[in-house]
Amino acid sequence: MPTHGEKRVLPYSRAQVYDLVADVTRYPEFLPWTSAARVRSRVPQPDGTELVEADLVISFKVFRERFGSRVVLTPQSRIEMEYLDGPFKHMKSHWKFADHPDGCAVEFFVDFEFKNAILQKLIGVVFNEAMHRVVKAFEDRARALYG
Repeated sequence: MPTHGEKRVLPYSRAQVYDLVADVTRYPEFLPWTSAARVRSRVPQPDGTELVEADLVISFKVFRERFGSRVVLTPQSRIEMEYLDGPFKHMKSHWKFADHPDGCAVEFFVDFEFKNAILQKLIGVVFNEAMHRVVKAFEDRARALYG
């Protein structure tokens, strides 16, 4: 079961970085291996959070898989994702955002396992590099949007 975590300080406001990560429908424009995204539902909660259910289509070599997730958006501080359906045995991830003197401190963590043993073996070989590319894609997108 691969897990991966990274921390970064980005020279953007917490609101800018949070908005970038929370905008799931834009992921196919910049995120590696993400070929489609669709929001199933978006429901504001009484505590100020927002509950979003979304589908992402991940394409990697000959594999193309859709998975659904439930995302809890806590404005400008945290994004938590849990797996609903698709090719994983389990999947959880989170983003945390905090003010920092140089911009925004960002923490990313993911833990998942594919049901398909072949796909799990394939991703296991390149997992850390793939996760670094994902985080870099968000950094590059922030630079493109915010300068």
